[in-house]
Amino acid sequence: MRIGYEAKRIFHNRSGLGNYGRDLVRMLSTFYPENTYYLYNPKPARHRLFDLDAAQVVERLPGSKTDRFFYNLWRQRNVVKDLKNDGVQLFHGISGELPIGLSRHGIKSIVTIHDLIFLRYPELYSKIDRAIYFHKFKYAAHHADRILAISEQTKRDIVEFLKVDESRITVIYQGCHPAFKQRYTTADKQAVRDKYRLPQDFILNVGTIETRKNALSIVKAIEHVDVHLVIAGKKTPYMKELVDYLETKNLTAKVTFIHGASVDELAVLYQAALLFVYPSLFEGFGIPIIEALYSGVPVITSNTGCFPEAGGPHSRYVSSDDSAELSAAIHEILTDSALRQRMIEGGRVYSQNFNDDRLADQLMALYQAIAAT
Repeated sequence: MRIGYEAKRIFHNRSGLGNYGRDLVRMLSTFYPENTYYLYNPKPARHRLFDLDAAQVVERLPGSKTDRFFYNLWRQRNVVKDLKNDGVQLFHGISGELPIGLSRHGIKSIVTIHDLIFLRYPELYSKIDRAIYFHKFKYAAHHADRILAISEQTKRDIVEFLKVDESRITVIYQGCHPAFKQRYTTADKQAVRDKYRLPQDFILNVGTIETRKNALSIVKAIEHVDVHLVIAGKKTPYMKELVDYLETKNLTAKVTFIHGASVDELAVLYQAALLFVYPSLFEGFGIPIIEALYSGVPVITSNTGCFPEAGGPHSRYVSSDDSAELSAAIHEILTDSALRQRMIEGGRVYSQNFNDDRLADQLMALYQAIAAT
């Protein structure tokens, strides 16, 4: 089968949607090398985020001068002629979008919708962004042959907000980068501690430092807990709120912010941490939770939305808006070694649900079912 992908994020986005696309193509090309995977990239990448080290994975850039100049128009419309020229049978929009005109040219399609946070929390987005996202997502949801949701929570949101029949939606979870499945040495962990000037013991939070991730709840939770907090992620204006609170409460020395860590460094940070804390308000799925489970670190996360799907039965769940409850959970897990060990062992077992071979099989079965219709 010849399969095409909207690959803007694969080549240009270092996290989130980029990781999803890279992992998806990596898994499928590894376990199903008999197919050809075409990655339609609107413009050359400044930094190489994805290595084309498999002969069956092919990058496609706009061919004509006009398409190179109007590259957004190419990815939205004109790319269809390139799909036809390449003999693509199925096109996968990995980030909620599909080019216009696929069905007219006999090309089957599937779209992944990760979340509809812009509709659930509209105050976090500008009016123009909400309008653009809604138009793109609604078009894709109603024109795709099949919709892939990354969690049951996202499936429910698609039905509610985009008015799609749930029979057209398939849920397939995400995996994570192989780096988080490796085991790192004591020396590896100490090297990362030394680089970022971290204490021997710390708890960890990973993710963009933005309002929705709710890191302030963790800061408040550790005020009276003897533990150091590491927050690793891209900073946004929300970080000033955290810094101001830390300064007001004289807590600055208890928190370290890390920006721009590599994937390998993040993997080591997880394995060096005593506990992973993720009280996010809402996510499509919550990949950092999966990374933590593979890394063998106990998880505390929110008790609503998709989080129980990602964390499984051995993680601890708290109200995202209750810092006292979070504080109590942190204290209990840090002081009960038997509980920590049960959470670690149970989390590793549950993480096997997200193994590459299992997810690749589910994806390929879906592709084949769509192609056969």
